[in-house]
Amino acid sequence: MILLHPVLEVRAARGFGLWPVADVGAGPYDFLPLSGALEPAEVGAAVLAIAEYNDVGAHDDGPPRPADPVGSVLHGLLTQDHLDAAGGLRVIDTDSATTLLPGCCNGLEERRDWFQVLDGDGRASFGHDPSPYAERVGDTVRLTVDNDLDGSPVIELPVTELRRLLAGAERDLGDFHRLATGWAARHLPDHAVAVSAALARALDLPPMPPKP
Repeated sequence: MILLHPVLEVRAARGFGLWPVADVGAGPYDFLPLSGALEPAEVGAAVLAIAEYNDVGAHDDGPPRPADPVGSVLHGLLTQDHLDAAGGLRVIDTDSATTLLPGCCNGLEERRDWFQVLDGDGRASFGHDPSPYAERVGDTVRLTVDNDLDGSPVIELPVTELRRLLAGAERDLGDFHRLATGWAARHLPDHAVAVSAALARALDLPPMPPKP
C-alpha cells in the first residue's frame, strides 16, 4: 500500500508555555503529519513551528516586535510578506517499508511541484540532504528517496494513484486549517483571525470565508 501525507517540520519545544504544545519528536526535528485528526497540543506544536520558521529576519524590516510574549512569538507570522511552512509530502510504501521524506529547504507551499511530474515536464525534486526526486515514466511515477545516493530505494506507483493521493493531501491540509482556525479562536483569541489567514498563506490554501 502507498500512503501520502502532508508533513510539517517541527522542532522540540521543551519549556514553551504560552499555549499547549505536544512533544512530537525525540530528535532535534521531526515531521508532523497534518490533518483534521490532530490533538489540540499537536495543533499548537504546528502553529509554533510555522511561527518560528517565519520569524527569521522579522526584526529586519516592518513593524517593531510587540512587547507581549504571544505577540512576539507570532510577530514574523503576522507581519512577513512571504510565508513558508517547512516540510512537504511524505510517501510510504508499506509493502517494502520504504519512505520518501522531503529534503532540507523544501516547503509545503511548494507541493504544486508534484503536478509538474503528472502534467508538466515529468520530473521534480524536493529539497536536499536527502534529495528526493520524482520522475514520470509512461503511466508510472518513480520516486527516488535520495537521488544523490547510488542504489537509493525507490517507490513506484501509477500516475492515477498519485493523482488520487495528492487530492487526499489537499483535503488533509484543508481539514488541518479548519482545525487550526478553531484552535486559534480558543487559544489565541486576540490574534485568531490574523493567525488563520497567515496559516492559509503559509500552506498556500485559500483563506476561510468569514462567518456570516
